[in-house]
Amino acid sequence: MPVQRGFTLLEILIAMAIFTLIGFASTGLLSTVIDSNSLSGERVDKLQAMQRAMTIIERDIQQIIPRPVRLDGEKNDVVIQGGIGDESDADSLRFVRAGWLNPQFILPRSTLESVSYQLVEKRLERLSGNYLDNAIGFEPKERVLLDDVSDFRVEFFVGDTKDGELNWRDSYTGAVLPQAIAVEIETDTFGIIRREFSLVAPHTPSSISAGASENGNQNPSDSNNLNDISSTGRGQNQ
Repeated sequence: MPVQRGFTLLEILIAMAIFTLIGFASTGLLSTVIDSNSLSGERVDKLQAMQRAMTIIERDIQQIIPRPVRLDGEKNDVVIQGGIGDESDADSLRFVRAGWLNPQFILPRSTLESVSYQLVEKRLERLSGNYLDNAIGFEPKERVLLDDVSDFRVEFFVGDTKDGELNWRDSYTGAVLPQAIAVEIETDTFGIIRREFSLVAPHTPSSISAGASENGNQNPSDSNNLNDISSTGRGQNQ
């Protein structure tokens, strides 16, 4: 009668040890793949957010027009203001842009929009309102474009040079638009991103159609005059 033999205890322990090692190796490899995929997804999301923010900034700056806005109910001649802001942790930028869609003037507002940018607690914010000359105490709409922003800088070129190079100013406030605006956004993920936008030849507020009234409303018959104001932009990443 043949003798039936099974596995010894030592053989079973060795097999279990081998399968355990294979399991640990597989788990470590799977965890690495999952972590890499998660990090890749987060970076893609941050890249898309940066591209979206840059697109919004580009559209705003390319449609700047020299239209002054009342501040605290008082009239002034300033059409653009940029530099260190009181409410911003870094630079700020304030201007009026055209091209705010309002087909057939269905909405009770103009196609002009007052826009400002500021950095608050590492958040790059875009502030805007439905009307240009708002009443005292009006709170603008805030939209966070980017998080984890280390610094936000704005520079202006008004046509002068220094040592044969473009002289970029750290701040600018005036009744005439500069020739170009540079925007720098610094983040821990992408470092410093710089975009430079060239504007059309400087205009004075008198070049804007009288159809844009003091409260920011515009008559449909005057829309063609406002559409004549355009600007070109160019971007440069650093």
